[in-house]
Amino acid sequence: MRIAQVANFISSTSDGLRRSVESLGEGYVRGGHCRLLIIPGTTDSVSHGPSGTLVSISSPSMMSGDRVITNMTKVRQVLTRFRPTNLEVSDRWTMTWVARWGKRRQIPSVLLSHDRLDDLASFFLELDVTGQIHRMNRHLARLYDRIVVTTRYSAGEWINTSASLMVRPLGVDLDEFTPSKRPEQSKGRSRLVYAGQLAREKSPHLAVATAVELNRRGHDIQLDVYGTGRHFEELRVLAGEAPVFFHGYLDSRTALREAYQNADIVLSVCPVETFGLTVLESLACGTPVVTADRGGAREVVDSSCAEWASPDPVFLADAVLRMVARLKESEQTLRQAARTHAEKYPWSRAIDSMLEVHSSLLQASTQPQCDEAC
Repeated sequence: MRIAQVANFISSTSDGLRRSVESLGEGYVRGGHCRLLIIPGTTDSVSHGPSGTLVSISSPSMMSGDRVITNMTKVRQVLTRFRPTNLEVSDRWTMTWVARWGKRRQIPSVLLSHDRLDDLASFFLELDVTGQIHRMNRHLARLYDRIVVTTRYSAGEWINTSASLMVRPLGVDLDEFTPSKRPEQSKGRSRLVYAGQLAREKSPHLAVATAVELNRRGHDIQLDVYGTGRHFEELRVLAGEAPVFFHGYLDSRTALREAYQNADIVLSVCPVETFGLTVLESLACGTPVVTADRGGAREVVDSSCAEWASPDPVFLADAVLRMVARLKESEQTLRQAARTHAEKYPWSRAIDSMLEVHSSLLQASTQPQCDEAC
């Protein structure tokens, strides 16, 4: 197959989306398929390597820091030259025309949905836009041959849209994210970690407010925050005098792994998270997590390696204290359980699952398969 991936709203710090798209694409190439990735960038560029062909199109930066392709003519030209047999789109806002382009050429298309818009709108904007989003999703369901979501939670907004819907979890790099030999846990301060964008839709405010609540109660904790984003100053003010330390963006997976390894607990508390790569990466490092009791992150953990609570700082602080008590009682058992749970989600399984989706769509289309070399 010749699989063209198109992603928008992505930047050098868009960790979750970028890692998802890259990991799937690299797996496609290892499976013997041709792969093209089109993303926004600071300049126009083309590179060819062991992970396929990467085309970066000069694109403006939004207030969020993410870049968005606006020159659709260039995208169309790149797709035409590549002659894909399959299309995989990771943006439901600006790239719907790619699905229409594919339909005219009998090229099957997949929308890989990375967010849940109805809950995002109601949770952060306090607006009920369910009707508008449902109408948009019904339109997308007609355009794309398959809608793929990563959890049952994220599938919720596609109910009654007639979408050809599949739930396909993502994965974690079990070779990159591994446990380390750590000294015996200190009887003193408990170290918490939040890693992600400092943007409201990722709920860093909940993580910081939880640390503030624990500090208010007199517990000896610290929260290390790794990430950058438009709400940094707001979060710094929220932290006040609490032991919350902002370290900026970690630009290497090695540094991210070490951050997880050195933590006692990782906070991934966004109630509208559709999957939670942070959760799996921390578990793979043997570090237990605290999540919200709703959303995709809750769906990929169980009681062997996680605690959860309502997305409120008071209740999340209680969940952290429950986990601290468990660590003091049986740290080694808990860390082994975390790693064991992460091993249920290898990237190889996610890649094979997506290749099955693409293969079945191609076989069902009237388009002949292309065995031509890349």
